[in-house]
Amino acid sequence: MKFTVIGYWGGYPKANEASSGYLLEHNGFHLLIDCGSGVLSKMQSFFQPEDLNGVILSHYHPDHTADIGVLQHARLIQGFLGKEMDCLPIYGHSQDEAEFAKLSYKNITKGIAYEPDQALTIGPFTVQFLLTDHPVPCYAMRIEAEGKSIVYTADTSYKEELVSFSSGADLLVCECNFYGNQNGKNAGHMTSVDAGTLASKANVRQLLLTHLPHFGQIEQLKEEAATKYSRLISLASYQWSVTL
Repeated sequence: MKFTVIGYWGGYPKANEASSGYLLEHNGFHLLIDCGSGVLSKMQSFFQPEDLNGVILSHYHPDHTADIGVLQHARLIQGFLGKEMDCLPIYGHSQDEAEFAKLSYKNITKGIAYEPDQALTIGPFTVQFLLTDHPVPCYAMRIEAEGKSIVYTADTSYKEELVSFSSGADLLVCECNFYGNQNGKNAGHMTSVDAGTLASKANVRQLLLTHLPHFGQIEQLKEEAATKYSRLISLASYQWSVTL
């Protein structure tokens, strides 16, 4: 599996960057995980929207879904220009019916509801879900293919259930919207220390900090996480990638 960061800012994108969006590739299948503001623009520097095979969404906050509409129009326009494409499946939970309905557009995209208590197969990937602690229904994902595993926490405050859910993962993509001296519980977000604690308890192979804050010294997040987790820690950045 190859995992590539497209966007990684929490809340809204910094200038010329993007909020949450990640590209996962394996055996020629291309899955977009979340589709926040700026994702379509940044993705086109190395990968085209008409070449996606699937999209999966953790929840419906705009920093994770704002570019769904422009993705739909990109594929619509490319179809007018002669590009042949299948209807793109967009997987999301159906607990917000109005937001879920937006995932289907003409014959361009089709919203498909995942069942959070059941494993989902998308191309070569198997996806399991865990409800997170966030102000709206949101699901962490454990994605596996050929013995390799990636856990994406999506948006959540620290919860102990994430430890077993993330256990032994090759890569933990962990939200980190607050610094170690703050408390993200009420906002439904984790601190750098929370991220390091989760990575350590779950014994993951490496930690990627993402959903980053718009204030402070970002490198400090990595230093604080390292007080709890002694293996490889990286800060998300545009086109950061790893092949597992």
